[in-house]
Amino acid sequence: QVQLVESGGGLVQAGGSLRLSCAASITIFGFDTMGWYRQAPGIQRELVAIITRSGSTNCADSVKGRFTISRDNAKNTVYLQMNSLKPEDTAVYYCNAKYWVPSNDYWGQGTQVTVSS
Repeated sequence: QVQLVESGGGLVQAGGSLRLSCAASITIFGFDTMGWYRQAPGIQRELVAIITRSGSTNCADSVKGRFTISRDNAKNTVYLQMNSLKPEDTAVYYCNAKYWVPSNDYWGQGTQVTVSS
């Protein structure tokens, strides 16, 4: 059973920073991708940033230049460094891990990020 546990969320003022962590119960090296998604009230869950097994990254246009995703295979942990936070970044942030073949993915329980203006 794969478990993903997020931490690091909280309340921060606009312009501040937070670092989210996602600790996996198994080695993360086997996942084809790991990523961070977010969901604000009344809005569909959206992709924030993703990192592949090879280390390639991509992120949503709305967070480019402000958010960085990284992984530490030795610690089985993926991070999301969030800088220059804006009130519109307020959401529940979820960690995701995917296998492509066979297709399967896993979700964490989410961590709340609230940015005050």
